[in-house]
Amino acid sequence: MDINQKDIEQYLSEVKQAVEEGRYRIDRNARRQDNIGLFLNYVIEVDIMVERERRDFCIECRKETEYILQKKDLVKNIRDKEYTFAITVALCTECGEEMSIPGLIDKNIHEIDEQYRAAEGIVSIDDIERLMKIYKIGKAPLSLALGFGEVTITRYLEGQVPSKEYSDIIKTVLSNPGCMKQKLTENRGKLTDAAYRKAYAAAESIESLFSVSDKMLRVIAYIFEKLEEVTPLMLQKLLYFIQGVHSALYGKPIFEEDCRAWMRGPVYPEVYELFRDFKYNPADDARFALLKGSEGALTDDEKRVIDLVVNTFGMYGGKVLEKITHNEDPWAEARKGYSDSIPSSELLSKERIMKYYIMINQKYGIDLEAGLQTYIHDMLDKVS
Repeated sequence: MDINQKDIEQYLSEVKQAVEEGRYRIDRNARRQDNIGLFLNYVIEVDIMVERERRDFCIECRKETEYILQKKDLVKNIRDKEYTFAITVALCTECGEEMSIPGLIDKNIHEIDEQYRAAEGIVSIDDIERLMKIYKIGKAPLSLALGFGEVTITRYLEGQVPSKEYSDIIKTVLSNPGCMKQKLTENRGKLTDAAYRKAYAAAESIESLFSVSDKMLRVIAYIFEKLEEVTPLMLQKLLYFIQGVHSALYGKPIFEEDCRAWMRGPVYPEVYELFRDFKYNPADDARFALLKGSEGALTDDEKRVIDLVVNTFGMYGGKVLEKITHNEDPWAEARKGYSDSIPSSELLSKERIMKYYIMINQKYGIDLEAGLQTYIHDMLDKVS
């Protein structure tokens, strides 16, 4: 693939916008953690570049001036209900008045639409597109499969806001392949045989992926909510650390799945199967939408443990986390007798993981981030 200067500038501009809007959390981006200095330099370069381009005509100053982008609260009344939306405005750096710049109105419309849907629990256009991709079904067939009018999904994709009733149906089938199979069966007569078979097969395939416990799915969903970029390798190690820390602090495992000692560290085979054909970052895959909302059923204690692990171990990439697990007693004991290149699948029992992390808690106090950070640093010192 050929990359020119224009492509680079566009990428950097998008990164800058993501940073400004809080969508790109540098400190949590594991793939860039090792090159944080270089990446921050990129952000600085983007900042300079974007600032140079922020000029337009100010009608108050009656000349071209620089402007800055800020958030502003906009109060609107929709169907006798008051909403406050945070929208982006451009302010002249000389007179301080708002300026009209190209593309800003469209951006504001998108911001209001997105925030209104979130406030009312209405499905987003992006999620409808994911639904079509997940179940390999077109707009008209999807409308009919869900019991809607034939052009309903088309209208939603063009911006029409669904009713709460229809939105809930869409959200349900998005998160539940079994429900999608039921809808397809109920409305089979409205679909072509080809459309029905293709969508039903996709639903069955996805349903078979989710062979892990509900608690495991909730933990994974919460990890993805906190860390925007998680590789399958990194996910496996975070799950292991979460199990260990939770067991040490609360005397019981957080999920029921057994862990195995593979060559590359502790692995939960069911989770491996779940994500084996996902992309480098599972959250980029359309099927990731099936996990959304699952994190809501976790207890405060469970969320506290995941936060502890994400805010400490989550600062590192999968390879670094793998090295840490290789220096821990449970994995080393389970792999005893195996050379580095020989595969294994020995059980890492919940009891052994708990015993080890109880000892670590007594030494470091891993109920606090500071304790976990000290433990991590000590383990990394052993590696170096």
